[in-house]
Amino acid sequence: MKLTLGFSPCPNDTFIFDALIHNKIDTEGLSFEVEYQDVETLNQKAFQQQLDVTKLSYHAFAYAVEDYELLDAGSALGFGVGPLLITKDEKLAERLKESLDTKGTLNADLADLRIGIPGKYTTANFLLGLAFPQLQNKQEVVFSGIEQALIDGDIDLGLIIHENRFTYEDKGLHKVVDLGDFWEKTTGYPIPLGGIVVRRGIEDEVKQKLNRILKKSVAFAFEHPKSGLDFIRSHAQEMSEEVMYKHIELYVNSYSRDLGTEGRKAIAYMFDKALALKLIPDTDKKLFLS
Repeated sequence: MKLTLGFSPCPNDTFIFDALIHNKIDTEGLSFEVEYQDVETLNQKAFQQQLDVTKLSYHAFAYAVEDYELLDAGSALGFGVGPLLITKDEKLAERLKESLDTKGTLNADLADLRIGIPGKYTTANFLLGLAFPQLQNKQEVVFSGIEQALIDGDIDLGLIIHENRFTYEDKGLHKVVDLGDFWEKTTGYPIPLGGIVVRRGIEDEVKQKLNRILKKSVAFAFEHPKSGLDFIRSHAQEMSEEVMYKHIELYVNSYSRDLGTEGRKAIAYMFDKALALKLIPDTDKKLFLS
């Protein structure tokens, strides 16, 4: 059986899926037609039900939960892995840090700051709304272009994800806040960033098979971390091998093999928090694959 599959070209995803799509493990009769897209494009494709299986942000999952359910394998959760809010203006960074520390409202001049976000439905944007609800002057920028938009003065603040957290300082940019750290201090849970979902209409037997082989793919990657090096490098943004594997170490961990009880609790908490704040639509659908 062939399934359409979408995931990002980022090292954490290519690391996870390498063994599965290159037949390094037994795929139990499943094959895949693969698309490589940035996470916001994948979010939009999920909203249109264009893929059988896809990576998407946990924020977007709230808008796709009627049509998809979450696999136990393949997720990106963890501590110290959150998106960063950055700026070119060091003094501006300090002013915003002070505002966050005091939980005070922003001055009018700060509330109008232009912010580049990697997508409306990204978990990063959801976290930004929790930390700085007054910051509403947002424009969507492909995640890989946010640093340059700051350097060029097109935006005042940038919300960065993925490997850009390893490169922004070298470009003279400054951190305002690690939104993952903000979440962790507020909740005590690991931050849920992205997960792998499957269409609800697919037969349960196929869903369970998919979950099993994805776990095997993650396990293979852990056991043979350099096996997919050429594949990972071919999709990376001109990254050195060192940066690629720093990226992988940050986003791929035990939660990627299996969410477990703690991972499921973290995701459920995020959904409950977003529902309480009326940031996402309500649903009676179960989130997780049974």
